[in-house]
Order: sequence, then structure tokens, then C-alpha cells
Amino acid sequence: MTSRFSSPPSARTPTGLRLRPLAVPALLAASVLAHATLASAQPGAAAAVPAASGAGGAHLASSYRGVRLSEILARARESDAQFAAARATAAAGREKLPQAMAGLLPNVNVVLGARNNRDGSSPYPGALNYDSTSAALSVNQPLFRLANVAGAEQAKVLVQIAERQLVLAEQELYLRVARGYFDVLQAQDDLAAATAQKDALVQQLAQARRSFEVGTVPVTDLNEAQSRHDLAVAQEIAARNEVENKKRVLERIIGGPLPRLARLGAKAEVDVLPDREQDALAAAAPREGHPVVIARMAVDAAEIELRRRGAGHLPTVDIVGALRADNGVNARTGAAGLNGGLNNTTQATLGLELTFPVYQGGAISSRQREGLADLTRAREELTNAERQAQLDASQAMLGVQSGSALTRALSQALRSSETQVRSTQRGLDVGLRSRVDVLNAEQQLFVTRKDLAAARYRTLVSSLQLRAAAGALSEADLRALDALLTD
Repeated sequence: MTSRFSSPPSARTPTGLRLRPLAVPALLAASVLAHATLASAQPGAAAAVPAASGAGGAHLASSYRGVRLSEILARARESDAQFAAARATAAAGREKLPQAMAGLLPNVNVVLGARNNRDGSSPYPGALNYDSTSAALSVNQPLFRLANVAGAEQAKVLVQIAERQLVLAEQELYLRVARGYFDVLQAQDDLAAATAQKDALVQQLAQARRSFEVGTVPVTDLNEAQSRHDLAVAQEIAARNEVENKKRVLERIIGGPLPRLARLGAKAEVDVLPDREQDALAAAAPREGHPVVIARMAVDAAEIELRRRGAGHLPTVDIVGALRADNGVNARTGAAGLNGGLNNTTQATLGLELTFPVYQGGAISSRQREGLADLTRAREELTNAERQAQLDASQAMLGVQSGSALTRALSQALRSSETQVRSTQRGLDVGLRSRVDVLNAEQQLFVTRKDLAAARYRTLVSSLQLRAAAGALSEADLRALDALLTD
């Protein structure tokens, strides 16, 4: 005995597949099945893992294990071109210190010369041809050069800036990897929801077509089901394209094909930051955030640079020494002179050299004014960095709090939507609800499931962003998220 709204079991869908009438448990199961199917259908994963026992089965299962966030991070460290460029920049920045220290150390130069000479003005008839050689050694040791002292002090600050910029680049790598990882998972969840929705609407369209053929529903119900089905197909295509786009972003970071990723556990707790820790991180951001620390160091470097340029007005004192040896021909004696006309000279000097910069065309004063303007700019950039750090921390904390609250609310909404679908289906069976009501309930269920997944990922990413704003994000924080992931 069937109700007047049930349809013959032998009816076929528009594609010719033999289907049975859709029950609500089957509808919900289709959603779960599509989600599980999508999670396993990624590059690098087999379509199915055959059952196995013993050690061989354990090895097979481990070979299809989803890759965790920390493993993707390890690959990104080795392959990300942006982080590699940051490492090279830091290595170049470290060289500023030895370059500046060279201004405080002795300068030693050796000059060697060999010449062939032709002297036509010699006192004897004809020209005099002879070879001459020379060797010179010069030493210059700065004793009083305040500009060089300030340059060495400034170089130490610039090296610290280079090191801190590398730490900032590493922290940005953590965020890019985490965002890319969870963007892929969210896109896959969206695709799973779209696929499940489309599968459910295929069943509803088949039911509507069978009911219309036997005259139990009007054509408007069939048209509504067809319209919802066609829209679901388009949404699935868009969701599948979004998955591929998100994968390409993460593949660019790791420099290769993306393996199968582990999924966020259905019951994983995404509230990873207690309220007290959130407040502490938000308060620390304007003081300890990496951009703020870098801007503060830049102010110190600008102050030293201003002193260095001002030292251009001061005298300098150097120890200078030279040793020179020349071998040639004495033009007065010629070839017939003493020692065959050869003339060997050696000269050594040692002393202090005092230099006063009297007038340089106004260049020194202009450089001072330029340095003062640079110092003003650095101070304003520090103020901007502090305000930006405060804003980033506030937005991240708001993202954590709103994401957590939204996750709880949508979890309850999901349970309510599942109940609504079951109730609406029963109402359709007894003639109290229309098929459009069922379609609307199903639509709301899948939208809620999609929004819940997005809220969970947003909470996790916002937690990492809050740590980053305070300069406290580390690799250990990403490793801790591995515990929330499952195969």
C-alpha cells in the first residue's frame, strides 16, 4: 500500500537510471557519501583502498594516509621561491657589518711597476734605453673617523633588521601555507555539499517526473525540481573549479603536485585560543609584532645615519705609512756612471695625517637635511606599523570570537535543518507539504553545512593570524593543528 504521492519503483530518471523513491535517511546518507567520496578522490590517492590484513594491510593503509599541515609546511620550506628569496636577502644583509667594520681597520695596498724607458735628452750622443722597476707599500689606519664609527654601529642595526625580516618572512610562510591548506579543505567541503545536493535533487527530480506522469502533481512541481537540479549541476561545476584553483595556489608554494590532504575532523575542537590568551596577544601586538619591531629598528638606524652624516663636518686623523723602492738608471751618469749607471732608491715614511673638511659645496649640510627627513619618515612609519598591528590583532581576535560563536550557532542550525528535512519529507508523504517545501528544506540543509565548514576554517586561520600579529606564530602552532586532522 502506498500513499498517493509515492511513485512506482520502476520509474527512471531523465538519464535513464533506475531509482527508488527518495527517503530522508537516504538523502542524508547521500550527502555523507559524497563528502567521503570527495575526500578520497584527490591527486595521489587511489579510488579505493582494498581490504588487507596483517603487516601488508597496515603498510597499504599508511600509504594512503592524508598529508598533514606540518608536512606541507616542510615541503614549502624547501621549495617556496618567496621564502628562498627572503633567505638570500637576509644573507646579503648580514654582509653590511663586515663592510662597515672595514672602515675602522687598516687599509694596506701594494703597487708594483715595470717600465721600459727611452731617454733622448741624455747628455751623451744618442738615446738612452733602460728598464726600471718600482714597488710601493702603503698603510692607512684610521684613528679618528666618527663617520666610520657611526657606520659600524648602524650596520649592526641593519643586520638585526635583516634577521627580523627573515623571521617575518618565515611567519608569512606559515600563514600562506595554513591559508592554502584550509582553503583547499574548504573548497573540497563546498564541492562535497554541492555534489550531495545535486545527487539529492536528481532523486527529487525523478520522483517529480514519476508523480507528474501518473498525474499526482502539477507541472509546476516538475519544473521547480528541474530548475533546482539544473542549478545544482552548475554549482557543482563551479565548486569543482574552485577546488582546482585552490590546489594550484598551494602547489605553487610547495613547488610540486599536491598530495592527498588530511581532513579536519568532524568533531575537532576549533577553539584553540582561550579568551585570556587572545587578550594577551592583542595587547602585545603593537609592541612585539615583527613589523613593529622592524620599524622601531629602522628609527634607530635613521638616528645613527643622521649622526654619521653630521660627522662629515668633523676632522679626521689617520696613521699613514709608505715604503717605496725604485730601480732604474741615473741620467747624470748614464751607462758610464758609477755602478754601471744604475740608480736604486728606497724611501720609507710614517706619520699622522689630519684632514679638515673646510667646504664641500654644501653637500654635507644637504645630506644632514636629507637624514633628518628620513628620520621623520621612519618615526611616522613606526606609528603606522603600531596602528596597523593593533588593527590586525583586533580583526584577527574578532575573527576568532565570531568564528567560534558562528560555529556553535551553525552546529545547532545544522541539527535543526536535518530535523526540518525529515519533517518536511513526512509532511509531503501525508499531503501536508509540497515538493517545493522539501526542495527548500534540502537547500537550507546544504547551505548550512557549507557555512559551518567555512566558519570552522575561519576560526582556525584567525587564531593563527592573531598569533602572527603579536609576533608569536611558530612552527609548533601549525604542528599542534595536526591533531585536529584525520584521514
